Amino acid sequence: MISSANSDTERKILSILRVLSESSEPLGSITIARELEKHGLSLGERAVRYHLKITDERGYTQPLGIDGRMITSRGLEELRIALEKLELLAFRTTFSPESRTGQVPINTSLFNKNDFPKAVEAMKDVFKAGICVSDLVATASEGQKLGDVVIPNGKVGLATVCGVTVNGVLLKHGVPMESKFGGVLEIRDSKPRRFIAIINYGGTSLDPSEQYIRASMTSVGEAAKTGNGKILANFREIPAPARSIVEETITGLKEAGINGVFALGNISEPICQIAVGMNRVGMVLRGGLNPVAAAVEAGIEVENVAESGMIDFQQLASFSQL
Repeated sequence: MISSANSDTERKILSILRVLSESSEPLGSITIARELEKHGLSLGERAVRYHLKITDERGYTQPLGIDGRMITSRGLEELRIALEKLELLAFRTTFSPESRTGQVPINTSLFNKNDFPKAVEAMKDVFKAGICVSDLVATASEGQKLGDVVIPNGKVGLATVCGVTVNGVLLKHGVPMESKFGGVLEIRDSKPRRFIAIINYGGTSLDPSEQYIRASMTSVGEAAKTGNGKILANFREIPAPARSIVEETITGLKEAGINGVFALGNISEPICQIAVGMNRVGMVLRGGLNPVAAAVEAGIEVENVAESGMIDFQQLASFSQL
């Protein structure tokens, strides 16, 4: 059982391990803090030292005197396992668009109880404009659980449907999907135009959407109101022969209230200015955390746990009912 506090610690540890994995030299806490800042995670030198003590105890890092730390083979393995989370959640997805039953992956967002009505107001336009994977959500009070997250005292939890649902449903239809990156997508007249920032899944242990929200790189609220702005999106690739199955599946998902696919490309052709491989098709998915990004843009404090586990589809209800 992962509490919110433990979950936050684990995400910071994984971020530190990612920074260390990208360096061939030992790194000190000041350098690590600086690198984390570049990825939208503000963690002071003191906090980095605290988390490095934990990584040392677990055998993920090796202290090298005044030179700093190096990641160990055990640390690299821990990082690899974390990066497989997307694939694991896709595998655990049992949702059937036809019967509208089964488990779907979710993101969990934690709001201060007093702020939640304001957050609902800030997210309303985003759900209405469809800048989300689904308008279906679930809420939970302190002590209750959403996915793997136990809601702490004084908080309200909001579960939004995660884009990995699309991966999972396509996997059940025999379509393998390669998750390439999470990014910030510029939209004009409510249509996808181009990615202006990307983070490859293989190069980060934190969900890219969480990093972009922290770094204030979105304008989702504006996009919902005017059709122009910067939203969270993800990029996938599928084999060309599977395109017709994917189109059918997307239609079935839409009918069931899951509208994650924003754009489906043509065979071997770029989409949103992103090149795709030969005999591959690019796919752009809306980010599940877009509504929450709009709440943060409105000055509301929130803690996000992306890809936080599974929920039964029957537990979800339309956001308009909140």
